[in-house]
Amino acid sequence: MTALTLSTAGAATLRADAVVVGVAKGAKGPVVAAGAEAVDKAFDGKLATVLETLGASGAEGEVTKLPAPAGLKAPVVIAVGLGAAPEKDDSYTPESLRRAAGSAARALSGTKKAAFALPIEASEDAEAIAEGALLGAYAFTAYQDGENGKKPLAEIALLGAKPRDKAYKAAADRAIALTEEINRARDLVNTPPNDLFPESFAAVASAAGKEHGLKVQVLDEKALLKGGFGGILGVGQGAANGPRLVKIAYTHPKAEKSLAFVGKGITYDSGGISLKPAGHNETMKCDMSGAAAVFAAVVTAARLGLRVNVTGWLALAENMPSGTATRPGDVLRMYSGKTVEVLNTDAEGRLVLADALTKASEEKPDAIVDVATLTGAMVLALGTRRFGIMANDDAFRTSIHEIAEEVGEDSWPMPLPTDLRKGMDSPTADIANMGERMGGGLVAGLFLKEFVGEGITWAHLDIAGPAFHEGAPYGYTPKGGTGSAVRTLVRLAERTAEGDLG
Repeated sequence: MTALTLSTAGAATLRADAVVVGVAKGAKGPVVAAGAEAVDKAFDGKLATVLETLGASGAEGEVTKLPAPAGLKAPVVIAVGLGAAPEKDDSYTPESLRRAAGSAARALSGTKKAAFALPIEASEDAEAIAEGALLGAYAFTAYQDGENGKKPLAEIALLGAKPRDKAYKAAADRAIALTEEINRARDLVNTPPNDLFPESFAAVASAAGKEHGLKVQVLDEKALLKGGFGGILGVGQGAANGPRLVKIAYTHPKAEKSLAFVGKGITYDSGGISLKPAGHNETMKCDMSGAAAVFAAVVTAARLGLRVNVTGWLALAENMPSGTATRPGDVLRMYSGKTVEVLNTDAEGRLVLADALTKASEEKPDAIVDVATLTGAMVLALGTRRFGIMANDDAFRTSIHEIAEEVGEDSWPMPLPTDLRKGMDSPTADIANMGERMGGGLVAGLFLKEFVGEGITWAHLDIAGPAFHEGAPYGYTPKGGTGSAVRTLVRLAERTAEGDLG
């Protein structure tokens, strides 16, 4: 785990394996960013010229390594691109700092200690840099012997921060808690399904509950059967590893508001009897990313001591084909009492979420947010880097979109057109789990809406695109599990604690 310290040392005097500086893209070439003055001085004021000679432009994510000149304790200088230089009196955005720090941290894998001398004007800048560096330093190495890849950067010294200033210390503490839980969510997503299945995921939640003083309740197959959770049981009945519904609750003695987060936790999705085609199964360990995000958000809320009650519901199951699996045409009786005709067993996420949404609604929280890698249709609509937001309240949907933008997560508000509801009418049951093919992501949202308690504000985040990154790493985004939506959920909890629930 990468360590973070706030340092008052200068960029020229701190002993480290590398010093990281920022460079922006100016109208006439690269511009050395604030924080790098001592390093630029060591280059006789010609660092920008040297970088331009080497082909650097300051473009976002660009990383240039230089041997350090005399006058610096660190032997290597890492110049990382911040993107376009800000206009006069403007500052670098938190996201540009976050991405630059992540790019630098990734480039420093295998390094023991690096000093980050990026521009800091306030504690918010320090927090953004810390977040980006700690997320960029992430590596999933649990199944490697150490010879196949470099270890992540071991220690980050954040220069220009103020270790004795309460605001800076709080910013660093928040960044550490948040990124540790995001990285734990990434680990869960990346863990192969032979090791992460409903029971073992539930065990991870139980252990975290003991560590952080959270109340955890696990419903196994017998409890689910007794409680009438037909959706979760129906999805999981074809698998050797039985399903679970996990409740993990953080409470604050002075809380005035409560939130419920519901996560889709399909630890492996074969599609069931409606088997996925070749080429679509290999990454289906990631279908529990929503549950991982919910779990991480609840634990983060507890670690930050937020003045709000936050309950996470992890709907966990494996979706496997077998002689006992649910068949297309079967009818399930859900926890709500409604019956669902299963037309496609690969539309299983909405079934487990439906039961969990109904259960969460019984506690009458001020708002419910569900998170799920739910539909390929959302990926087609929004691409792989942003999630869709649907809600039964336009103002709440707008608030979540604004929160996501604030914390650096790409998202887009999506509608819930009532005309698409008719496509889920069933001649046999109350509703079918499939509707019109066009607008499939919106159809899924409409299905979930049917299981939200009356009068409860609700939003649905379809993170099918950004939850699992199959391309080359960029910024602070690694290959594999990303921890998508955790930052949005945590900021929503913070706003709610402050009395600003949209």
